[in-house]
Amino acid sequence: MIGIAFAVAPTFVLIVIGFGARRLIVAQDFWNTLDRLVYWLLIPALFLSKIAAADLAATPLGSLAAILYVGFFGALGFGWLAQRLAGLAPAQGSDVLQGSGRFNTFMGLAIAEALYGPAGLQAGVLGSALLVPVVNVSVVTALAMMLGVHGGSRIAATLRELRRNPLILSILAGLALNLSGLHRLPVLNDSAAMLGQAGLPIMLLTVGANLQLRRGAVAPAPLALAVTGKLAVFPLCVAAAVLVLQPPVLVAQVAMIYAALPVAASAYTLARQMGGDAPLMAAMISAQTLLAFFTVPATLALAAWLY
Repeated sequence: MIGIAFAVAPTFVLIVIGFGARRLIVAQDFWNTLDRLVYWLLIPALFLSKIAAADLAATPLGSLAAILYVGFFGALGFGWLAQRLAGLAPAQGSDVLQGSGRFNTFMGLAIAEALYGPAGLQAGVLGSALLVPVVNVSVVTALAMMLGVHGGSRIAATLRELRRNPLILSILAGLALNLSGLHRLPVLNDSAAMLGQAGLPIMLLTVGANLQLRRGAVAPAPLALAVTGKLAVFPLCVAAAVLVLQPPVLVAQVAMIYAALPVAASAYTLARQMGGDAPLMAAMISAQTLLAFFTVPATLALAAWLY
């Protein structure tokens, strides 16, 4: 566990630096611009370059997909059932659903690279390619059902955003280049790779910058349910799937990285767009990110011992 903790420590150090930098560079426009740069350009460039160049035949994508989907849908199912049994209002219940199933993809890529180098980053990108479209469509659909007629226009607007989601578009573009045999276009691939290298550290800074530790009181029950779903149920489901399918070690460990991640910061935007409890969602993001400082190394160390 100590070795894993030291390997992933720089990821969390950059988050802490981002949190401190946000207090020194207080111009909100600066951080909003940085967020948009990462989301619209840097990480899509990383996805494009890595997926286009990937040897898809060398990675057991079927096993990786099965393991990740078992974890995601298991956690999503827990979130739905838990909020129903707790009798939460739809706005809070939808937050529990997101807080249980969504995860910070970018943090996962940084940890995969820190632990396993280029091979880990490659597997992490392929895991993202399998998960990002499914997670986005599933969560939007579930929230639309839970929040009901709270505004058909909001649902339509959110679906329109998905159609122009830069992560999904870059995944599709990378797959198109890969399947067409254009794995390494001389200028395009090299330029995208350079942009992608800048994406992960900048993204980690923005994660820290967006942490909100001073918030008003929030309901503890939905907060606890989301933490349980994301940081306990998701990893347990993935671990069970790994034990059944027995994939290569790298696939198992990358799947566990995704399982151990805290909820994505984009969950706040979706909660606000679709009528969820945005302040509660912000508290979930901050709480899970802080807990991940300890739970990510512990979960990955346990997984390494099991496998």
